[in-house]
Amino acid sequence: PLNNRPYIPGSSLRGKMRSQTEKKLGLPQNNRVGQATIHTCKKPEEYQKNGGCPVCIVFGVPASSEAAFSQPSRLVVRDALLSDDSAKDLDNANTELRFAEIKTEVTIDRVTSAATPRTIERVPAGALFGPTELVFNIYEKADYNRLKTVIEAMQLVEDDYLGGGGSRGSGKIRFTDIEILARASENYSKPIQFDKFDTIQALADSFAHLQKWLAENVPAE
Repeated sequence: PLNNRPYIPGSSLRGKMRSQTEKKLGLPQNNRVGQATIHTCKKPEEYQKNGGCPVCIVFGVPASSEAAFSQPSRLVVRDALLSDDSAKDLDNANTELRFAEIKTEVTIDRVTSAATPRTIERVPAGALFGPTELVFNIYEKADYNRLKTVIEAMQLVEDDYLGGGGSRGSGKIRFTDIEILARASENYSKPIQFDKFDTIQALADSFAHLQKWLAENVPAE
């Protein structure tokens, strides 16, 4: 409401990362949260099995589940705001709305061939959102490997979509200009930089090196 710019809520990105990871692992959808059904471990043995449930440990267990055995979620995802450059480009574009386009779709009656048009509002292709932050908390040594779940979740989102209308071409995203920083509890005021990556695939290819670097610079119990 302050500037009328579209943005990607951190909850939407995080939720999509979680749902895609649930699909990849074939986890049961057993907990109703609002209008959605998600996976939630119901028993301690489920939560802790094989080193811990990647979804419930990384993304957290809903407060409504009252799972006394759960730990703090590892991942925090910030909102991604429309960049100033993209806002300027869209403001000067010949679109129906200031920062969005109107896409018209048509449903055809299979019997009468009558057309029923409908419209959807979407951000034009090429818009840049960011910079944004994903914060991964390391509490124990197993978290070094759990970071891979986050990276793979980002890849899964790239191969799918955000928002509605993805099967009809909307919502395609990609992560670029990725920078990895870490803070150790002994000297938290001084961040340590690992490296920068053009794509999430490049980061995934360097995961073994990242895992070793974290173990050396961010010690855990």
